Amino acid sequence: MKASVLTGQHYISGDVACAEGALAAGCRFFAGYPITPATEIAEHVAKRLPEVGGTFIQMEDEIAAMAAVLGASWAGKKSMTATSGPGFSLMMENIGLGICTETPCVVVNVQRTGPSTGLPTMGAQGDMMQARWGAHGHYEIIALAPSSPQEMFYLTITAFNLSETYRLPVLIMSDEIVGHMSERVTIPPFKEISTSSRPRPKGRKDRFKLYKPGPNGVAPMPSVGEGFRIHVTGLTHDEKGYPVLTAETQEEMMARITGKIRKNLGDIIQTEGYRLDDAEVVLISYGVSARTSLAAVDLARKHGVKAGLLRLITIWPFPEDPIRRLAERVKGFMTVEINMGQIHLEVQRCVGRKTPAVLVGHPGGAIISPDHVYEALKEAF
Repeated sequence: MKASVLTGQHYISGDVACAEGALAAGCRFFAGYPITPATEIAEHVAKRLPEVGGTFIQMEDEIAAMAAVLGASWAGKKSMTATSGPGFSLMMENIGLGICTETPCVVVNVQRTGPSTGLPTMGAQGDMMQARWGAHGHYEIIALAPSSPQEMFYLTITAFNLSETYRLPVLIMSDEIVGHMSERVTIPPFKEISTSSRPRPKGRKDRFKLYKPGPNGVAPMPSVGEGFRIHVTGLTHDEKGYPVLTAETQEEMMARITGKIRKNLGDIIQTEGYRLDDAEVVLISYGVSARTSLAAVDLARKHGVKAGLLRLITIWPFPEDPIRRLAERVKGFMTVEINMGQIHLEVQRCVGRKTPAVLVGHPGGAIISPDHVYEALKEAF
């Protein structure tokens, strides 16, 4: 049996890097359905999982794939799936089930241009609000946005660690450009990769409560078949996991589901700043658009414009605090994204009416060039 981690330097695509990151994180179950431009993830794990003792299943559709991922997680396996826009929509009901049942897993969305079938082979960032609010009801979610194949590797590991630590589905919101671009990816030795496991129950099995929170607000999670009394349902349930259909139980359950994220924002949210110390105008971007935004910042600086970049690595929960701190001293903001202004709405909410916030968007099918961003910057500020 081959080692689970292919150490060394590789020239690989973002999709393949994501698959290798999943294996390095300990993923041993993948269920999915082919869809452009995420199919390469499934193809790679289909080849690699049997080499490390894992299981790959191609399901009949994305609804079934997401259900299988949840089931494998309750069987004790780190599990994942990968899809794109139309499949992501089909997965949403079972993603909501994963949130309600507090089931750790990872869902990768390699975004393409929509709505509907759209441009299947071309990139976009149009599913960002669906990532936050696609399932029904109120909840908290974690979503990460890689900007390179190297980050596809590391952020996939991060996604698994977050999902195991906080017991919920974690989303990787990639895009076709990052998924299909090939760059050098360094994969370190396994001993240098930090992985997390879900909190495990202790004490007497007959007194165990499936959803009783631990110190950080997260309940320990056993696997099916270990002798613990387990009842898993999407109905409103109490700490034992049994349906109790009252408003009071709903309030208790929602406090647990949302609280474990809201109380740990400092450990979850990641951002990266570039030339922010003296910036007067701040670009806010993520994914592939952050790459062109970085080049636009350098271009603006060459022309005497004090621009900086705040790259959002964690999209959800939204990084409100760093944006609000910047809003206290800068002249304005510019959101750069390949949609018609989804994350821009959050930026506007955070900065308020006193600080100008401008959108540089694109409906999809092409990246936004640094020159276009710079020209918009000049015109606005």
